[in-house]
Amino acid sequence: MNQLSRSKGAVRLGLGSPGALVWSVLALIGAATLALSVNSYYVFVLAGIALVAIVGIGLNVLLGLTGQVSFGHIGFYAIGAYTVAILTTKAHLSFWLAWPAAALVACAFGVLLALPALRVKGPYLAMITIAFSFIVQHLIIELRDLTGGQNGIMGITAPTVFGLQAERAIAIVGLLTAAAVLACYCWLARGSWGAAMRAVRDSETAAESIGLNPLVIKTAAFAISAALAGLAGGLFAPLSTFVTPDTFGFMQSILFVLVVVVGGSGSIMGPVIGAIIVGALPELLSSMEDYRLLFFGALLLLVLWIAPDGITGLLAKLALRLRNPAADDARLPVAAAPSAALPQATRRTRRCLSADGLTMVFGGVRAVSGLGFDVPPAAITSLIGPNGAGKTTALNMLSGFYRPTSGGFMLGEVALAGLPAFRIARHGVARTYQTSQLFGSLSVLDNVALACARGRLGHPLSASGASNATVRQRCLALLDFCGYRGDPDGISADLAHVDRRLVEIARALATDPDVLLLDEPAAGLSREDKSMLASLLQRIADAGISVVVVEHDMELVMQISSRIVVLDAGQRLAIGSPEQIQNDPAVRQAYLGDQAQASIAAARTGGTAGAELLGVGQLVTGYGAEPVLHGIDLQVRSGEMVALLGANGAGKSTLMRSLAGLHRPLQGGIHVDGVNLTNLRAEQIVRHGVVLVPEGRQVFPELTVADNIRLGAFLYPQDVELRLEEMLQRFPRLRERLHQRAGLLSGGEQQMLAIARGLMSRPRVLLLDEPSLGLAPKVIAELFDALDRLRQENMTIVLVDQMAALALSLADRAYVIEGGRVVAQGSAAEIAANDALARAYLGAH
Repeated sequence: MNQLSRSKGAVRLGLGSPGALVWSVLALIGAATLALSVNSYYVFVLAGIALVAIVGIGLNVLLGLTGQVSFGHIGFYAIGAYTVAILTTKAHLSFWLAWPAAALVACAFGVLLALPALRVKGPYLAMITIAFSFIVQHLIIELRDLTGGQNGIMGITAPTVFGLQAERAIAIVGLLTAAAVLACYCWLARGSWGAAMRAVRDSETAAESIGLNPLVIKTAAFAISAALAGLAGGLFAPLSTFVTPDTFGFMQSILFVLVVVVGGSGSIMGPVIGAIIVGALPELLSSMEDYRLLFFGALLLLVLWIAPDGITGLLAKLALRLRNPAADDARLPVAAAPSAALPQATRRTRRCLSADGLTMVFGGVRAVSGLGFDVPPAAITSLIGPNGAGKTTALNMLSGFYRPTSGGFMLGEVALAGLPAFRIARHGVARTYQTSQLFGSLSVLDNVALACARGRLGHPLSASGASNATVRQRCLALLDFCGYRGDPDGISADLAHVDRRLVEIARALATDPDVLLLDEPAAGLSREDKSMLASLLQRIADAGISVVVVEHDMELVMQISSRIVVLDAGQRLAIGSPEQIQNDPAVRQAYLGDQAQASIAAARTGGTAGAELLGVGQLVTGYGAEPVLHGIDLQVRSGEMVALLGANGAGKSTLMRSLAGLHRPLQGGIHVDGVNLTNLRAEQIVRHGVVLVPEGRQVFPELTVADNIRLGAFLYPQDVELRLEEMLQRFPRLRERLHQRAGLLSGGEQQMLAIARGLMSRPRVLLLDEPSLGLAPKVIAELFDALDRLRQENMTIVLVDQMAALALSLADRAYVIEGGRVVAQGSAAEIAANDALARAYLGAH
């Protein structure tokens, strides 16, 4: 990665540079000089800016590093101020004893608030912190004997510092404290705890999978933030010489957040710059007292519009534009081949994973039932099965993200079922994900180094693992072993898709696991990249680690697996070698259906198909650098049903989304009855008669069944009630539930509702994506009877369904898609007899 990318990463992280600390020292000297020379009024203003900066730095730990928003920090500020006021006036303690006590009391309240509050996210966390600030304010009013109630506490004296008294003493202490806190923030942000906090912000799921406990990390951030607010509040009490409840209103909390947002969340100097702006502006606008809040609101909108990363982010981007990135565009040399030896933290005998009777029930639906299997040591075991078979659910149980309803699993002699994900990771079970879960704000090296710690972070100001020469060398060796050839110091959010896969595997290996769980590792990879991945997985197994893979690319599965476990409807269907699985009749039926059922296609007479209605030519589309669809050609004639068949990940749903306008093609064309749809939006395509019933039903759960159906008639509101009655006759089950919320329907009923809603749009071409997914056999039969009636009514239908034989029993023609390409096409009978179908699903010959 070039210097430009690294600079962009620095802007994103906002961690600043050593130069920022030099400027901080100069600013401190200048501020201290002002505090000693200007009149007392401006000293008071300067001291106030220092206190706001301290609170801002604390909020920056919470908001900038962990991404948690708090609008209640005025509560901790008030707790610090009242602690100092009470201890110095009523308990007659020295300020120098009362002040640290204020930080400790605020920290304790921060922990108490964090434990329940951090179990929620986003606006709910903000609402809880707002409620906390109001509770603190009202408690101060009610505890009159302790706090003085509405009258507050008067006569708080400031300490003497270097012979200075009153506001000058507090200003000097505040400036020195702000400088010390800023230095600590710098160490924290650059250390292992700072990396862990950003990791939790980027992906809590991935953080747990490398042994981090997100709740502990977020609680620590909340405690540090609260302690600093209490520390600043403890200085505010002697600065103002009195405290009252009205001093700590909710608007002050808004200003604290504004300090971080305006300055730049996550940056070193952001809170300082924000404190100067927020603290100095009221004095500059003193003649506009009535419009101050309006001005601050306008300022916030302006900053979010012009500089969403704050002032520091804007300055960094301006500095970046002044550079010449072409001069730094140097690439790292590419090694001929990855390292053959896996760098391991310890040389030891790896333990084996075994599952017994694993069962997972969601609301009465058995996603996995009685699953049991052993994972052989130093070998690759694959979990395969049709859509909805329970593969990912099984993986989530084995990695601790789901607690099994019953059953268990063990690693060696250690029972792991029921443990949280981070503890299972610490025991030696590593995990990657179908959708990349790298920590995007961290460098590649920091991603891997953080995993090396396996949840052990040291003290809050300890250096990051990447700065340790031994850890860095091991991380570089792991990246080399996995075949990563990019910049190890580059920001991981900028990586190409294949590099993200490699770094994620390297990060999982950094935990020194006994078992590596991989969920769809080949998703989105090119053929060449899949070949490299197969070699990598084999080398990992050869190093002694047990590898468990959930994968839909059957060619890859058959190539790499020593053992295959086949799941169907949540139960283990078969287990054996690739050859045994390919020839197992039960497996072939699960993927392809009953061949006798498929032969119905040859016996029945097809519908009367007309001229071409939907045409697709040389369609290329994808989600990144590597296309998912490679030159798809498709023809659907009026009045016929066409089935699109192939294994999961072949590109069928991507094709359906492209036809419906939900994903824009890179090349090629789509037309309906001569109208080019390629560049039209989804709602415009619906107007031309192409209607998608998406995978997963996607009904509106809070609306009634009747309202869901009526919404389908949005474009054609004429005769809505008459057409609603027609849908109820077509799907009688819906009549009995007409006024129920759609979210309460069973899966089959929701699928019927989704189709009825689609038919209300008067489609010329109805796109059905996996209508049988997750449904019971009896419901599937009822649903396909309804589809058969639609076919007999000459409705033009494009059908994607995992049950190949059942789809072929209805379809007039079919296309087999493998790896984003059409590998076979013909009549339903021809496809049913074609070996390409079995090859696409099972990698068979």
